[in-house]
Amino acid sequence: MAEHLEVGKKGEEVAVLFLEEKGYKILEKNWRHRRAEVDIIAMHGDILVFVEVKTRSTQLWGQPELAVTPKKERLLADASGVYMEQIDHQWEVRFDIISVIIINEGREEITHYKDAFFPGLE
Repeated sequence: MAEHLEVGKKGEEVAVLFLEEKGYKILEKNWRHRRAEVDIIAMHGDILVFVEVKTRSTQLWGQPELAVTPKKERLLADASGVYMEQIDHQWEVRFDIISVIIINEGREEITHYKDAFFPGLE
């Protein structure tokens, strides 16, 4: 597996553990619809949360969360709409970003941006 894919996979594993420790119930990981992939779909209380995870092994290229572009937000919004239809979702929705910087094996810097964006409001 390419190194950047391994880094991304590690970041998603870290994010899942982080969310579970905070009381989130993980519903889906790497859920796909057409060209979009939602890294994590979880419930936090009665809020359905769609989480985009961005991971870097260095800060040389900037903060990971800055890689969530308006195009990515639109893809997530489209996919989330399909997912909500499939489960007949009737509750509150939130879009979060989790930024992971892998410092070294077993040590990461995690930043959780709750309600990071709301697709369609630019």
